[in-house]
Amino acid sequence: MSQTTDEILDAARDHHLAGRFSEAADLYRKILELAPEDGEAFFLLGLALFQLGHVAEAADKVRRAVSLDPAVAEYHCDMARILFTLNDFPGAIAASRKALELQPNFPEALFNLGNALCRTRLFEDGIDAYQHALIQRPDARDAANNLGMALLELGRIDGAIACFDQILASNPSDAAARSNRIYAMHFNPSSTAAKIREELVDWNQQHARPLNATIIPHIRRPKLDSHPLRIGYVSPDFREHVVGWNLLPLLAEHDRKRFHIICYSSAGRADAITRELQSHVAAWRDISALSDQQAAKIIREDQIDILVDLSLHTGGNRLLLFARKPAPIQLTYLAYPGSTGLEAMDYRFSDPFLDFGQDLSDHTERTIRLPRTYWCYRPGGPTPAVVPPPALSAGIITFGSLNAFQKISGPTLDVWRQLMQSVPRSRLLLHAPVGKHRGQLIQGFETSGIADDRIEFVDRLPWSQYIQTYQRIDIALDPFPYGGGITTCDALSMGVPIITLRGKTTVGRGGSSILQNLNLPEFIAESPQQYISAATALANDLALLSKLRSCLRERMLDSPLTDAVQFARDIEAAFVKMWDQWTNSTAV
Repeated sequence: MSQTTDEILDAARDHHLAGRFSEAADLYRKILELAPEDGEAFFLLGLALFQLGHVAEAADKVRRAVSLDPAVAEYHCDMARILFTLNDFPGAIAASRKALELQPNFPEALFNLGNALCRTRLFEDGIDAYQHALIQRPDARDAANNLGMALLELGRIDGAIACFDQILASNPSDAAARSNRIYAMHFNPSSTAAKIREELVDWNQQHARPLNATIIPHIRRPKLDSHPLRIGYVSPDFREHVVGWNLLPLLAEHDRKRFHIICYSSAGRADAITRELQSHVAAWRDISALSDQQAAKIIREDQIDILVDLSLHTGGNRLLLFARKPAPIQLTYLAYPGSTGLEAMDYRFSDPFLDFGQDLSDHTERTIRLPRTYWCYRPGGPTPAVVPPPALSAGIITFGSLNAFQKISGPTLDVWRQLMQSVPRSRLLLHAPVGKHRGQLIQGFETSGIADDRIEFVDRLPWSQYIQTYQRIDIALDPFPYGGGITTCDALSMGVPIITLRGKTTVGRGGSSILQNLNLPEFIAESPQQYISAATALANDLALLSKLRSCLRERMLDSPLTDAVQFARDIEAAFVKMWDQWTNSTAV
């Protein structure tokens, strides 16, 4: 006797709930053969396809369900989730709003709406959506986490940390929320290196140390002259991202005869940067859908000698993969100059300037100082011509900071207000998302007698427009306590000098490291007052500004900061030294 559609649907749902998505999809298709206008079957088939990774086909099926049953809020809600995955953020916003029109206070739709709004950089609206979702469902972990990250984007550090604390209060084992909290601490002016280290050690004890029992000792392999060293790089950011851009010069210049390079990517969808990175390596492994245990097994099978973490505690990190010690030597680098806290992480890279004079015990890894620089700079695209300082024609100085807005702390704004008071008629050009925080910032300056027409904002721009913005800036200002890195290099490559405050934590010393490589220590301040004095003196010396404008790009090109070949040799020498030390030790 043939089955009814209801019987097939029950069987399909059983498969679906058990994670057997292919079997469920086959049965949903069987229902559609019997009932070609069954909107629910189209919807469920779309969900199964989405869970199988067939996102475009899933969108077609759910779109068909919406057309058949347009009054079902759940269909619009999941359509939004699929469109978000396809990077159709306006479509995801529209679908979420339609779901909410049909079912007000629908928490999943509010969450999807918040995600899409934040991806279009409407963070204030996204925050409202997440907060509304949490009112409906206070235990929604993802909404609380994403709310925290959105608050962090706007520099509301205390609010962000409170969100992560809320998650950890109910689930202390949430490693990702604890990582986000640690990352947020780096932006907090009250965070000391010692406080951050305490959190790092706690993260290791809570999440990594319990995996020590799973670590398998490594069998010693032949020395370097017997085989190329096998290097693995791990990141979710092998894409249009600062990590992807800044790894490119190193990968392009690696000695392929002496080093066998494999990338382990959690990036998901590929883009142009992904494809360029792939062209420079021996092998590429997509581990985005794999558990940490599964990924660690693959790395062991690849016989990686040195495994490099490129994330630290940024989003999407795979630190619990490293906690399983799949390679005999492990080190961290690039996402930001800091520490992971992992006992299983052997080394971290630095340079002669980043943590000079700091207590290296604040970092749980052993520090390897590269002999020249931590940074290897390549512009994110074509660079326009350097133009004379705009102050020469405008008659006023324009200060600027195109760093992420979350780096612009309260103490930074206090110093910038004093600076603008000391340089009459000066202007300030800032990078900031659209939102009420812009008005709040202007109000703070107005209380110091600085009119609103002296402040200008730009949001995120395509590379060609972003880099041209430096043609409108006379002097770049580095924020603190978390300063710029590659943004600082962008400014200098456009002939724009930068004033930086040497920080008390490593993330606050990127500017000083870069300027030391250019032999410009006079622009490195040791106190806020020195910062104001250095910027004021430079603003009052148009001749020096013009001279710097004409020579900084060449200075960059002649410096270690852009010498990718030598940088690769320095990195490789460090790899060889690590390997030699390991082969001559009793470590496992």
